[in-house]
Amino acid sequence: MKYIGRDPKERIISKFSNHVSSGKAEFFKSVDIDFVFGKREGPYVWDAAGEKRLINCHCNGGVFNLGHRNPQIIQALIESLGELDIGNHHFISEQRAALAQRLAELAPGGLNYTVFGVGGGEAIDLAIKLAKGYTGRTKIVSATGGYHGHTGLALATGDEQYRAPFGPNMPGFVQVPFGDKEALADALDETTAAVIFETIPATYGMPVPEKSFYPFVKELCGKKGALLIIDEVQTGLGRTGKLWGIEHFDTTPDIMVIGKGLSGGIYPMSATCFNDALQTFFHKNPFIHISTFGGAEVGCPVAMEVLEITSNPAFLEHVKELAAFFKNSFEELRTKHPEIIVGLRQLGLMMGIEMVNDLCGPVLTKVAYDHGILSIYANNNKTVSQLLPPLNIERSVAQEIIERLDLAITDTKRVLKLC
Repeated sequence: MKYIGRDPKERIISKFSNHVSSGKAEFFKSVDIDFVFGKREGPYVWDAAGEKRLINCHCNGGVFNLGHRNPQIIQALIESLGELDIGNHHFISEQRAALAQRLAELAPGGLNYTVFGVGGGEAIDLAIKLAKGYTGRTKIVSATGGYHGHTGLALATGDEQYRAPFGPNMPGFVQVPFGDKEALADALDETTAAVIFETIPATYGMPVPEKSFYPFVKELCGKKGALLIIDEVQTGLGRTGKLWGIEHFDTTPDIMVIGKGLSGGIYPMSATCFNDALQTFFHKNPFIHISTFGGAEVGCPVAMEVLEITSNPAFLEHVKELAAFFKNSFEELRTKHPEIIVGLRQLGLMMGIEMVNDLCGPVLTKVAYDHGILSIYANNNKTVSQLLPPLNIERSVAQEIIERLDLAITDTKRVLKLC
């Protein structure tokens, strides 16, 4: 059965506007981006009408770390469908047990337990619930400009622009500037249940903290009796050149959250991983948290395949080699375009193009699209445009990305009159 291109593009957009989101349809029309996802394969996506091809350097925040429709991932799902379905979250599960054991083997030391969810926001909600339940405390400290999802407790930790339309924030949620040790120390007290940070805050423009930051946070949490929750939804699974971004900072969190890429872009899966001490809370309350579709048995082999691919030393070495290529290439682009490019914020292939003002990100997003690159600006820091290509691209694709971005940056300068 044919799924792509059953309707003309104009009719698809009309249906979407009438029955899904008129606001999105109107926005994309206003910026002249009438792209409808059609065929997709590896690093590429085509318009439903087959008229335009993009190199996906957004990857939906890391969902497509392994590219679109990765053959190994698809095969894992096909084989899984031969025996499994969703399963029942109330009962003991062979598939969830196997996947959780593998996560325990690969996670930072001591994170031996996992509760599965469907999306990152759900997994963050659970992490916060667990921190509050275990400590008996209520205060949660997060970063200004951060983003952890749109669900209840996750939303409360994020930037105000996402919360304000829904009324006042929940009590007990406090924000501090990311990377500010003094502000963090002032915020923590005897009521603090947890500190939660994205290892590198993507929506805030990929600021890479100094090496000593997370060891300081962990030590401070220990002194105050608070827990450290690390959000690896975007930095996890090889994005930074290590399996987990927090490994670069020689720190083990009390709770680690994984999402997006764990799905392989094929089957929704997220995970909240935590240590033995925190597991005692669930031992007393084994049915206190449920997720009907979390850790769906049919999806567990997909996530297992993702882990096997991304934990392979050769895979991680490839990410490091690509990262070195992008670093050198962007230094050349910075020299060529000093009027607009400040530099490249980078840890592995977690990259943000830093530019001179907050008009640059939105304009480059549109111009890069015109030049065949899907790259979206960081919504909480519009001077930065996110660059998140699939981790398994060939060097030739990386070279094409640089060449197309060079043209896009030239046109962006012209649009903004920075030439």
